[in-house]
Amino acid sequence: MFKVYILYSASFKKIYVGFTANLEERLRSHNELGVKGWTIQYRPWTLIHSESFEIKKDAMAREKELKTGKGREWIHEVLLKNIL
Repeated sequence: MFKVYILYSASFKKIYVGFTANLEERLRSHNELGVKGWTIQYRPWTLIHSESFEIKKDAMAREKELKTGKGREWIHEVLLKNIL
């Protein structure tokens, strides 16, 4: 099972879109374990959305879609509307 996930950093008003086969471990990496990468500078991260996929290729396609202008627009209009 693969998960596409969206994280939100309320402190910095940033979003992050990714995919993984182990969501719990990936969230720990973003918030605690990671020592390099873009996400460490915007901690803490909150999971605001996830979607499950049986096929890795499908998860990767959805991640790519969410990273487009239309995908980010959907994130802001649907997911962040009640947070901001």
